Amino acid sequence: MWAVVVALPAVQAEFGAARADASLPYTLTMICFGVASIAIGRLSDRFGIMLPIALATLLLGAGYATAALAPSLRAYTLAQGVLIGAGSAATFAPLIAHVSLWFTRRRGIAVAIFASGNYLAGTIWPPIVEHFIRTDGWRHTYLGIAAFCLSSMLPLTLLLRRRPPLAEAPAADGARSVVRSPQALGLSANVLQGLLVLSGLSCCVAMSMPQVHLVAYCSDLGYGPARGAQMLSLMLACGIVSRVAFGAICDRIGGLRTLLLGGALQGLALLLYLPSSGLVSLYVVSALFGLFQGGIVPSYAIIVREFFSRAEAGARVSTVITASIFGMALGGYLSGAIFDVTGSYRAAFVNGIVFNLVTVSIAFYLLRRSPGRFAFAR
Repeated sequence: MWAVVVALPAVQAEFGAARADASLPYTLTMICFGVASIAIGRLSDRFGIMLPIALATLLLGAGYATAALAPSLRAYTLAQGVLIGAGSAATFAPLIAHVSLWFTRRRGIAVAIFASGNYLAGTIWPPIVEHFIRTDGWRHTYLGIAAFCLSSMLPLTLLLRRRPPLAEAPAADGARSVVRSPQALGLSANVLQGLLVLSGLSCCVAMSMPQVHLVAYCSDLGYGPARGAQMLSLMLACGIVSRVAFGAICDRIGGLRTLLLGGALQGLALLLYLPSSGLVSLYVVSALFGLFQGGIVPSYAIIVREFFSRAEAGARVSTVITASIFGMALGGYLSGAIFDVTGSYRAAFVNGIVFNLVTVSIAFYLLRRSPGRFAFAR
């Protein structure tokens, strides 16, 4: 998932592209990731998760191998976006929904631990990928990733053969029962889903600015892509801590309050980027950004499981997560386009802050409509 971000400067240099054009492979990756997430979520609701994961792994291998042989930026964009984007989809939103079906009382921390795998990868892989891109070129690096995906992921799919329980386990030890209807908020199912979709889109437009462009930003400041990859790795390492911590918090205060808290803290971190251009300050703010925003996306899965039935979990969680992925796609492209127009990333950070305010407003609105007994877990 993070190779395309680390490879952005090298790909841009090889094909002589503008920053916005070089950001398109990431954008198309996120779009196809999102569209495939909904389709795979529906398939997993009907047939289980194992087969979709196996097919997605084959797409990943084919995608990285094809991208490595791309003769042009357009061919690279299509391979990266369509094959790698769709292949990556099965391993996030549909698996989040799958994990949520196994837990009742500690669902928040369970989902958070699983979702941390994405950030664990972001912690480990950017420096490794950057090293191989620097020493062997991005094409050979992509071929290596293709081989690694096939050899590691296919055997792991066998661990997913068991189907989740058919019925919801009763909450134990006085834990609250989950909410079963959007009417608890005085909203229809479609309106609540639409608000969550808009919130997911907006929070990830904001989130994508530093995550997608941090390596390029450091290169522009003269610190080099290696420093940017280190900052990205630090950010995502802190994101692991954030996701687990927010998962525990979510079990205590509920999904809506967790979304509001995470959104407010993410906005604060984006504000801190504006005055920061020194190497040390960028490391510090990147770490804070990782600590502040890691719990936002998993909170959507918890909100869906609080207000919708388990039979709809795969499709509805995937739909909201897809919106967040589209937000990452849109934000990644917008930030590159704003940079091309203004010559700096300052306006791109401001753009992210404005979108972040939309998420905070929606979370506050839903929380205001939520009956007090649903605001906290016990």
